[in-house]
Amino acid sequence: MADLRDFPDQAFSGVHHGPLQEGEWITLQDSKGRRHSVNLERGKIFHTTKGGIAHDDLIDGPDAVVIKSKGGVEYLALRPLMADYSVSMPRGAAVIYPKDTAQIVTMADIFPGAKVVEAGAGSGALTTALLRAVGIHGQVISFERREDFAEVARKNVTGFFGGEHPAWRLEVGDLVEKLNEQDVDRVVLDMLAPWECVDVVAEALSPGGVFCAYVATTTQLSRFVETLRAHGEFTEPRAWESLVRDWHVEGLAVRPGHRMQGHTAFLVTARRMAHGVQAPRKKRRPAPGAYGDDYLGPRREEARSESTDDMPKATGSSATDT
Repeated sequence: MADLRDFPDQAFSGVHHGPLQEGEWITLQDSKGRRHSVNLERGKIFHTTKGGIAHDDLIDGPDAVVIKSKGGVEYLALRPLMADYSVSMPRGAAVIYPKDTAQIVTMADIFPGAKVVEAGAGSGALTTALLRAVGIHGQVISFERREDFAEVARKNVTGFFGGEHPAWRLEVGDLVEKLNEQDVDRVVLDMLAPWECVDVVAEALSPGGVFCAYVATTTQLSRFVETLRAHGEFTEPRAWESLVRDWHVEGLAVRPGHRMQGHTAFLVTARRMAHGVQAPRKKRRPAPGAYGDDYLGPRREEARSESTDDMPKATGSSATDT
């Protein structure tokens, strides 16, 4: 029976089986864990400080082998996983790292067959994960303002999947000006000012749809969350970040590793209410000073009024003579 696992043209999984082929990317890793991404090309040599490695020695051979350089140093040769590819791909804009990509795909509930709008395609790292999640029966519509970044993203995405993905459409331009989609299931924004897109996204999203934003700073985080609240037709936004720490494990020597992936960005999600339906107001009293004189963001007067209304009322008491 034929091996049905490797259908790059039909499934567009980005996963390949069988012998390594010319044009494929592989990862070479030395004994210290240092990695090098190599695009296989007949007749080429990958040069290291310990001698070269001929591409021809890998092409037509199996995946997951150990190969020696001319200087006798061993390298592990593997096809890259999607996470490996995303951090080593050629870049225009900075990429969204795998720890955040995984959170977006899960917490924004990207599902097979979904219609997803993405803005800020950058170098295409998140796009590959979105396309794999929605599959060939879904749709990912990516917007990128800069044509040079869009071209980098196109090359990276088609390089990963081995061709033009049938579920992907890349638009060069501003989301606010060009988005005319309806019945969108999910929207993911990676841009400097996602609050500028709230109204147009609200028109595109289906009731119950998920709006997700990736923002780098606390000022961006605050303004985006408050803009969603001011709109009124989104559920209370949830904001968080993820930190990933390696662990060193050798026998009884089990301890945190020296390397950690700390803050990269904040993620925010909220769900679209039915059109014309206002989400319930948040009842928890704001922290003192949250909407003080220095706060100049969205719904300033409304938030300050709510803060005042929620303050405990002073009650009079009379002294009792003893």
